[in-house]
Amino acid sequence: MADLANSGPCHVVAIPYPGRGHINPLMNLCKIIALRRPSDFFITFIVTEEWLGFIGSEPKPDNIRFATIPNVLPSELGRAKDFPGFINAVQTSMEHPVEQLLHRMEVPTNVLIYDTYLNWVLNLGKRMGIPIASFFTMSASVFSMTYHYDLLVKNGHVGDDFSEKIDEEVDYIPGVLPIRVADLVTGFNGRGKQVTPVAVEATSMAPKAQFLLFVSVYELEAKVIDFFKSELSIPVYAIGPGIPYFNLNDVQSDQCTPDYIKWLDGQPEASVLYISQGSYLSVSNEQLEEIIAGVHDSNVRYLWVARGETSRFKNENKEKGLVIPWCDQLKVLCHGSIGGFWSHCGWNSTKEGAFAGVPMLTCPIFWDQVPNSKMIVEDWKMGKRVKIEEDTLLTREEIAKLIRSFMGRESEEGKEMRKRVIEVKKICQQATTEGGSAETDIDSFISDILLSRK
Repeated sequence: MADLANSGPCHVVAIPYPGRGHINPLMNLCKIIALRRPSDFFITFIVTEEWLGFIGSEPKPDNIRFATIPNVLPSELGRAKDFPGFINAVQTSMEHPVEQLLHRMEVPTNVLIYDTYLNWVLNLGKRMGIPIASFFTMSASVFSMTYHYDLLVKNGHVGDDFSEKIDEEVDYIPGVLPIRVADLVTGFNGRGKQVTPVAVEATSMAPKAQFLLFVSVYELEAKVIDFFKSELSIPVYAIGPGIPYFNLNDVQSDQCTPDYIKWLDGQPEASVLYISQGSYLSVSNEQLEEIIAGVHDSNVRYLWVARGETSRFKNENKEKGLVIPWCDQLKVLCHGSIGGFWSHCGWNSTKEGAFAGVPMLTCPIFWDQVPNSKMIVEDWKMGKRVKIEEDTLLTREEIAKLIRSFMGRESEEGKEMRKRVIEVKKICQQATTEGGSAETDIDSFISDILLSRK
């Protein structure tokens, strides 16, 4: 078996957490590895049956194949209704079918890349004698916040009485820039508290893997990445944004160009506000109605990805705005007519906005979206915050005024924000070119996992 395992291409098995924001970056890393070293790697990407139905037809290199396990729950996309229950199901019901699948594989597995939240993979890899890479799909700063949760407890910045300290500054988390208690991961003090023990355990166990990968641009989180590179005894890599930047130059025929791209082609430069509030977990119905009305009343052009809620947009005006259920977000953000991005601040969207160089209106809802918003607005200085509170309705008048101000290009604040956006874009795009920090770390990871099987 050992001879078979060390002959031919290196067989990498990727095990993502079953959620869009986790599957996409891991698949993008697999595609980069497969494209950079096509003769050296064979990659199996494990998904549940439901997720295979969503992504199975998407293009991928020939040396990547899918393998499936049963669904975690009857409908995984319903996880927002019982998020803690879904997390528990992922932790308890995936390990056995994945292990059975690994034993059935004709080609032995040389390396497992697992989503950090699936910490049961560590024991699985140990039992089977397979080297493991932990793949963290949120920011390195959020990893440090969770990894050092005990410091927050020690300083009284999490717990039942945290509300009295909501404006206090936390300046002691290694590698993390000073941050208010209010801008910490929501699960530490509010919505999602039931999930926090799982997250804390996952990050604390990650150093037991043989490799740790951050889906981040080194230059944007250098301090925290340097901390973990010096602190941990395992190799740590910043593999870049984990977005499909390698597809941006693909040429499409006119017949294959989506209608929304053709619509954008007809809009003035930097005039369109792109709106996407993520794949699940949204604002209240009442607040959404106010946002819809405010966007219309602003008279700003918009492209809105509304997923299953397109029927709400009864007053759609295709001259001024377009509402669609889905789009290729990175290609949209890189389009010249996009002048702003209203985002929930999921880490993937945050990185795509930074890479595309688009100013962002941040509207965080849950978990890491809140510290991501703080990073965009205060650290990178490339956005403004939409202040929506759980117990307060932001009115359509306030929203319309905010959008007009944000999309205006004459104010000194707007000019400074757009200047900073160009700088962040340059950092991201340099990192992902040959010789850049992301490409260098990906090549180092490739070399290290090839060495690990000898």
